[in-house]
Amino acid sequence: MAATSARALKLLSIFGVGATLTAEELATRLGASVRTVRRDIDTLRELGYDIEAVRGAGGGYRLGSATRLPPVVFDEDQAVAAAVALQTAPAILSGIRENSARALATLQQAMPARSRVHAEAFTVSAARNYWEFPAAPIDAEIVHLIGEAINRQHTVRVDYTGQGEPATLTLEPHDLVVWAARWYLVAFEPAADRWRAMRIDRLQPRMPAGRAFDRRELPHGDPVAFVMSTHDRGDTPAEWPCRGSAVIALPAPVVARFAPGGSTVEHETDSSCRLTLGAWSWAGLAGLLLTFDADLTGIEPAELRQALRSLRIRIDRGLGDAR
Repeated sequence: MAATSARALKLLSIFGVGATLTAEELATRLGASVRTVRRDIDTLRELGYDIEAVRGAGGGYRLGSATRLPPVVFDEDQAVAAAVALQTAPAILSGIRENSARALATLQQAMPARSRVHAEAFTVSAARNYWEFPAAPIDAEIVHLIGEAINRQHTVRVDYTGQGEPATLTLEPHDLVVWAARWYLVAFEPAADRWRAMRIDRLQPRMPAGRAFDRRELPHGDPVAFVMSTHDRGDTPAEWPCRGSAVIALPAPVVARFAPGGSTVEHETDSSCRLTLGAWSWAGLAGLLLTFDADLTGIEPAELRQALRSLRIRIDRGLGDAR
């Protein structure tokens, strides 16, 4: 009976994500037979949960839209995921540290003892090292306002202080993307008839919300791919002890995808771009440029050129010893 109850709770948590799954898919996730899954579904129905059977192509089982889940239905893996997410969220959003701590405490109190043990086993402290290039946490309220506009499919009017002069824009917001510890908005700008990838911390939404709009087909079909390959996404060079630039013989979208956080990419030609970035030393900065494995020109400043010369001498010396 205990095994049946635990399995039914896990089944309920699977249905909680809103997916439609076949009996075979559910059986694989539960590590049980199809017959056992169907019996557990009958058990949930007897307990009052509306488990719908969807027929035809793409059919299976799903939780009815009118069903209300218990306050907390977590298996051990979900308990760990919730604990880690709530402890690390303040690293990218400001103003939610206290709320995250209270939410974690509330979840732990509501969890069954077995799940709580797994959640409490993960106490996480976020720390930065010199190989990371994170941005400062951004205002959670701005994320909330933009997220609400995306959900309601309403245009937003924003003050934008990205690359170039400050501007007031009307946008159709489509997706939020977190990449390299930075928040980006993927939006269509009707006045310019173009898609934009924009740093959220460069935006200040104006109220009230605008008119409704119809969603458009995203570039590349994927907001993440669009952000990663867009070089003019509002990034600015991070503050580092050493900062320099070079023209790299690679297209701007390629460099934009692999450039470290806190760097900027400027289009030069279809096959080259200028990358500006920083590091804790000139040798470290030179090493980052070399990772692109492409020709470098227009290297600035003189300290960066000297660091590259020094690296060349050391590499030649090392290769000579090997011979």
